[in-house]
Amino acid sequence: MSGYADRFWTSRDGLKLHFRDYAGRADRPPVLCLPGLTRNARDFSHVAERLAGDWRVLCVDLRGRGESAYAKDSASYTPLQYADDLGELLAQEGLDRVVAFGTSLGGLLTMIIGMTAPQRLAGVLLNDVGPEVDPVGLERIRSYVGQGRSFPTWMHAARALQETQGPAFPGYAIADWLAMAKRCMVLGSNDRIHFDYDMKIAEPFAEPQGVAGVDLWPGIAALKKVPSLLLRGELSDVLAPDVHRRMATMLPLAEAVTVPQVGHAPMLDEPEAVAAIDRLLARVG
Repeated sequence: MSGYADRFWTSRDGLKLHFRDYAGRADRPPVLCLPGLTRNARDFSHVAERLAGDWRVLCVDLRGRGESAYAKDSASYTPLQYADDLGELLAQEGLDRVVAFGTSLGGLLTMIIGMTAPQRLAGVLLNDVGPEVDPVGLERIRSYVGQGRSFPTWMHAARALQETQGPAFPGYAIADWLAMAKRCMVLGSNDRIHFDYDMKIAEPFAEPQGVAGVDLWPGIAALKKVPSLLLRGELSDVLAPDVHRRMATMLPLAEAVTVPQVGHAPMLDEPEAVAAIDRLLARVG
């Protein structure tokens, strides 16, 4: 048994978009898991499997990723469009409030929801992301997004990830890299293994305003009454320590936690992250 149902919704411009729906208690707001730029619903499988039953968990494939349709116009691969797509999902499911778990780009989307519809947020996890992105990490991400590399075997794919992301996960063994490869890549029709996203997502991201295009500090300020968890990887090159601290000082209901010996972004299965998530959810309900 998979533990989840594969379900779909439709964006306002007609794209068929996918999410995994893990069943849970109906008297609690569901957990809405929002992945990073090149990632997909599979990144949250361990989180969802742990929480399911106690919490309904929705793990989203943003447009152009995983089992969601690719956009005809690459200009629609923007945070504001993703946030609009999520609004359609919440409307379809009749959800007034959710607990948003946002990793990297998913955290930016959570901040946008905070700016536009803060009443929807019953709780928030911002995973290694803030309203300012460190230029070092931004350039590193831009250096590999949309390259379209492919690999003959899963071991080749795992080694390639180790080469590019090794500094962020110094404790990983080859089994961990293989597991990551199977989360973020897929076997294609040509029997080559490739990243599971539309390479055209890189086009708007390459523009100067390609991260969000708006000032997101108001998105942090909007969370003042929302139980929040601000996670940072100790080795992160995306969320600077001073930005992490400033976010925490603005939010009276936030807990700031640093996950040791991990960069961008914690996978949320680290002991420190698991314990912090449980503390957050205990405050939500």
